[in-house]
Amino acid sequence: MNVPVSSLMQPEQGVRRAALLNYFSLFTSLSTLLCCALPSVLVLLGMGSAVASVLSAAPWLVSLSRHKIWIFSIAGTLIAGSFVVTYLIAPRLRQENACDADDPSTCNHVSKVSRMILWFAAMVWCSGFFVAYLLAPILEHLDR
Repeated sequence: MNVPVSSLMQPEQGVRRAALLNYFSLFTSLSTLLCCALPSVLVLLGMGSAVASVLSAAPWLVSLSRHKIWIFSIAGTLIAGSFVVTYLIAPRLRQENACDADDPSTCNHVSKVSRMILWFAAMVWCSGFFVAYLLAPILEHLDR
């Protein structure tokens, strides 16, 4: 039985890509939190001097916050893509026996960790989106 080596490596590469996409989604969602949500929350809580000291120590945060639409869009797209890979593509790979035959529990463990990272990234992104875009209009409406 001659099976091409490239066809044997495809499921493993798919699992690696899924894990990489989840970690990259987490990284970008944390960047949305750092650039846009965290400063707003600190100012809201009366810690404006803490924001000023952080911005003087890390002035690159100002340029990130100027491009927050792009940052939130890219992070949201990556997280959505990660959901597609985790919940639509990865189960198909598991059905095709992409896991190691010696230890079939490896796929389940990796899948659980991957889902936890993905949901954490999604919660961070949602909280950042709420603070960056929705909190100010809600507070303005309540202030009237």
